[in-house]
Formats: sequence, structure tokens, C-alpha cells
Amino acid sequence: MRKTSLALAVAASTLGLSLSQAAFADFIGDSKATLEARNFYFNRDFREGTGQSKREEWAQGFILRADSGFTEGTVGFGLDAIGMVGFKLDSGGGTSGTDLLVPDGPANIQPNGSQDYSSDLAVAAKAKVSNSTLRVGSMQFKNMAIASSDSRLTPQVFSGGQLISQEINGLTLDAARIREVNDRNSGDFQDIRITTSSGANGGTRGITTTGGAATDKFTYLGGTYKVNADLTAAYYHSELDDLYKQNSFNLVHMLPLGDKQTLKTDVRYARSTDDGRSNVDNNAFGAMMTYGIQGHSFGLGYQKMSGDTGFAYINGTDPFLVNYVQIGDFSNKDEKSWQARYDFNFASVGIPGLTFMTRFLSGDNIDRGSNVSEGKERERNTELMYVFQEGALKNLGVRWRNAAMRNNFGRDIDENRLIVSYTLPLL
Repeated sequence: MRKTSLALAVAASTLGLSLSQAAFADFIGDSKATLEARNFYFNRDFREGTGQSKREEWAQGFILRADSGFTEGTVGFGLDAIGMVGFKLDSGGGTSGTDLLVPDGPANIQPNGSQDYSSDLAVAAKAKVSNSTLRVGSMQFKNMAIASSDSRLTPQVFSGGQLISQEINGLTLDAARIREVNDRNSGDFQDIRITTSSGANGGTRGITTTGGAATDKFTYLGGTYKVNADLTAAYYHSELDDLYKQNSFNLVHMLPLGDKQTLKTDVRYARSTDDGRSNVDNNAFGAMMTYGIQGHSFGLGYQKMSGDTGFAYINGTDPFLVNYVQIGDFSNKDEKSWQARYDFNFASVGIPGLTFMTRFLSGDNIDRGSNVSEGKERERNTELMYVFQEGALKNLGVRWRNAAMRNNFGRDIDENRLIVSYTLPLL
């Protein structure tokens, strides 16, 4: 009797293992994983004014990204994960506050030093039915309503749920509810905050709040539709609970001109209003036209703010603005700004992996309040990047970013960033 029971148990276990392996075949077979080693040097020199004169830090980060496939069946299940580790290499003499590292004390008091080591893990469970995928957990976002920042040592992640549906050809529907954020220089999750200033250069956004600038709920619903091969349209409605509501529109048209020439037109508009605890009232219009020929790109952009305040967006994220650049976002109250940009891809002259970019932006008509002259600002960016294409150094990238910001309402800034990164495919 015992031998029969044991045989049945072994047979059932073997059958269950076989079924399990079959069910998880796509889960494992479609999995992808990469490990990025990111070495980051950041130097921001404040040219005048009182307070901290320089922010300078050097750090080493490791970012593991692992995305599984889905189990077989009508409903497929899977997991996505982002593991992040950061190490301080140099930060002393009162030069902390670059956002590369977790502050060693209150984030609003600088300089206060930085922690020697930090680590975070973002995990999201996912389920797929047909061409619709639901994710719940911690993840990055990138759309018109919210875009996680990845411009420092480790990326910004949010906690919540997201549903993406592509059941209709050419149409992508996107909805989410988000409750907390783990910023790029934070060691834990916190409530989501609205941006009330214009960042490193001060600024006069004009946004005020009552009862605090944080909330525990951000929701959005939107979609992108590919009208034809050359035209894409998008719309998103988003709400940062009790702080602002926003409707965003985008049209992108790519016109082929023949003989390796293109003309890209990117038009953006957003209407932001208050949601009870703020004074948000803004219209943001932006347009960028880029002419490409061979490896050259020439771009001209224009951006205009109107209403009682500047542009509203979640603190620490990348706003959906054509004139959001390395230091400034040119979205102060009533600001008008333009941009001239040039890019060159050296692959067109036989050096693949080497790219160059430079741009200049100028903004004026900024409302600084009664009896004060209008605000003006300008910024220049230059970027040179090379990614090794073959050999022992394949996938090693070296990137230098230089910027200079000048204005008549905040502190002038000179900035350099040097990023050396190596991405190793694991799966």
C-alpha cells in the first residue's frame, strides 16, 4: 500500500513538474536582463550670489533590469524588476546636493553630506490578456502625463498600477494610478509632490499650495494613435489629487523629403488648472521643427506660457515641454522662449557610435511680480557621446554634457557632467 502511494505521488509530482515547465516556458524563454554600470561625475558651479558656491560629486552605480516573459494560458503572468545600487566615490568640502546620492540629512538643507551607499529594488507583477497588460508594483513611467527621470546615478521609480492596451491596430491606450515615488536621490518611497519652483536657477513659476505640496494619488488616462505612417496623435488627462488637473495634446508629423532628408514637426499643448489646494492656471504651447539631411539635424523650437502660473508637473520628473533641457525648463509664468539646435551623427562619415549636439535657448517676458522688471534667461548646452561598437569595449559609452545658464532672477550656473556607462546583456 505504501509502495503504491509512493508511486502515485512520484508520478503526480513528475506530471506536475512537466506541466509547470510547459507553462513557464515563455516566462523564462522571453525573459530579458541587462546590467548597467554607470560612473557619474557631476559639477555645478554657481557663478555668483550667496549660499553654496559649488555642487560636485562622483559616484558609481549599478542598475539591473530584468523583465520576464509571460506564462502560457489565457492569462499570462510575469515579473519585472529594477535593482539599483549606488556608491559614493567623492563628496566632500560642502559640495553635496547634486542628486547623485542620497542626502545624509534633510534634503532641503544643503550642503549636508551624502550617504556612502544606497540600494533600492523596484518589483512589479504583471498579467497579460490578449494585447493588454496590467502591471502592479514599482516601475518607471514615460508618457505625456508623467516621465520618470533617469538623468542621475539611478532612475526615479513610482509605486502604483498601470494598464496598457493595444487591442486596436495603431492605438495604444494607457491608464495608471500612482501613490508614491522613490526619487533618484531618495532611499525610500514618499508622497508625490508638485513642482513649485523652476529648479536650480530659482525662477518665478508662481505656483502656491495650501495644506502642503504633496499628495498620495496621481491618476492619468490617455492614448496614442498612429493616424498613418507619417502622423501620430496623442492625448492624456491627468490629475495630481487636490493639486492640479491637466489635459495634454501632441501631434508629431514626419515628412520624408527624399535623398535622406526629413522634416519633423512636434506640436504640444497642455492646459493645467487647480484641483482645490493650489492656484495652478496655465496654458503651455510648444512646437519644434527639425530638418534632417544625411547625418545633420537642424531644429527650431518655440514655447509660450500663459495664465496665472507657470507649468505644473510632478516634482523630479521630466516635463513634456519642447524647451525642457539640461538645467532649465523655461516654463515660468508668462515666459516666451525659443530654441535653436544642431545635431550631427558621425556614422554618416564612417564613425558609428559618435554623436554631437549643441543648442541655445533664450526666454523672456517672465512675470516676476508688480514693480519688478521682466525676467530673462538663456541657456547653452553641448553634448558629445561615443559608444564603442565592437571589440572588448563594445557597449561602453562615454558621454560629456556641458551647460551654462544665465538669468536676471536667480543664480548663474556653469555645469559639467561626465558619464561612463557599460551595459552587459545577461539574457
